[in-house]
Amino acid sequence: MESLLLKQLEETVTFIQNIYPQQPEAGIILGSGLGNLVNEINIEKEISYSDIPHFPVSTVEGHSGKLLMGTLSGKRVAVMAGRFHYYEGYTPQQVSYPVRVMKQLGVHTLLVSNAAGGVNPGFNVGDLMIIKDHISFFTVNPLIGKNEATLGARFPDMSEPYSKALITKAKAIGERLGFNLKEGVYTGVTGPTFETHAEYRLVKAVGGDAVGMSTVQEVITAVHAGLKVFAVSVITDIGIREEENKITHEEVLAAAKEAEPKLTQLFKEMVAVI
Repeated sequence: MESLLLKQLEETVTFIQNIYPQQPEAGIILGSGLGNLVNEINIEKEISYSDIPHFPVSTVEGHSGKLLMGTLSGKRVAVMAGRFHYYEGYTPQQVSYPVRVMKQLGVHTLLVSNAAGGVNPGFNVGDLMIIKDHISFFTVNPLIGKNEATLGARFPDMSEPYSKALITKAKAIGERLGFNLKEGVYTGVTGPTFETHAEYRLVKAVGGDAVGMSTVQEVITAVHAGLKVFAVSVITDIGIREEENKITHEEVLAAAKEAEPKLTQLFKEMVAVI
């Protein structure tokens, strides 16, 4: 008998394909304040999350909540303008549901962006950090529960969650464009609180270079589904310094906006070479 998840996926995918029958090659998830890439996309269809069967609805400022279908750099793309977060009260399965949908639509590569707090003292606000690996222990794994063998293996290998080949391409693009791209380990936490000084020190001690409230659940699901992943964090604040540094969501959005043109350019070029 078909499981509820498979039935829901089928209904969601059929709904989207009825509106946009073309097959996207790349999926893109845009994080907080990083919506400018939308202006570069030749949008052929725009679907509100609220219209899509079984899709959660985004509740966070800076996330618009639409699935955009069209072309970018000559490739067909499915773009999530607005993502879902565990701290909004969604289950990890809901957070990562759109990734499964992208896979079923035909996507083979997932590009992810997020806003993150800098833990590496060598980072500055506005830096772009290519995510080379992540630490997911501080949040809930989205694969907990019954495994659907048709969607992926029970115990997926996570030795290369972020494609080394795509990272190499991104570095070459960054060099050509004159971007000083950083590289590091992203640590996923639940949020919605920003970290305490002690928590920042812990993240640094376990090998994290940046910390944020998204991405890892999406990436775990993408790897489970057999997608190649490339991800970038915009460093929107530096939490590891000892002086008083109170952080607001408004400051995070402002810093993301400043870094946005670079990230937009990088993603455009990356889509061209995948």
